[in-house]
Amino acid sequence: MKSRIQALQSRIRPHFLFNSMNIIASLISIDPDLAEEVVEDLSVLFRASLSDANALPVPLEEELDLCRKYVHIESLRLDDRLEVEWQINVDTSSVRIPMLTLQPMLENAIYHGIQPLPKGGVVVVDISSDMGMLNLAISNPVAHDNSTHEHGNKMSLENTRRRLEVVYGPDASVVTHQDKQTFTIKIRYPLVLA
Repeated sequence: MKSRIQALQSRIRPHFLFNSMNIIASLISIDPDLAEEVVEDLSVLFRASLSDANALPVPLEEELDLCRKYVHIESLRLDDRLEVEWQINVDTSSVRIPMLTLQPMLENAIYHGIQPLPKGGVVVVDISSDMGMLNLAISNPVAHDNSTHEHGNKMSLENTRRRLEVVYGPDASVVTHQDKQTFTIKIRYPLVLA
């Protein structure tokens, strides 16, 4: 089971690494301090991706920190085209989450929803709980000419679904909804507190 989770957890898109390296290269001569900050953020993200997949769930605040580091790097590339709205309605220090549950979904939202749009858009991250379940929802605008990215999005969703099923069994769900303007991923699984 450990190797199965690790294989699913370790899928980080090469485009993110290459884009990050390009950002760092361009910043080295104009803002070395910011370049160093991006290197540090990138190292934290990769360290998380290489961590023990069987480790206990991490505090939600730790997963959100990874997400914010990821958004920081992407915002340097996308500038004002990227906005993230955080709607966090749980105690982030006591709620536990399997590492790299939220960050890949946020990466999908930016890659499939924001990047293809000339004007960009807003990604909404909504986290709440009810009836002993944790609810994670990530919404992004629909890029209508984005069919080439559809396969990668489905693969990432399936990887997340499988990882959660390994941990929570049939109590975990990953569902998507799309209308003309918005694509939403909803993840629901048993709430784990410290």
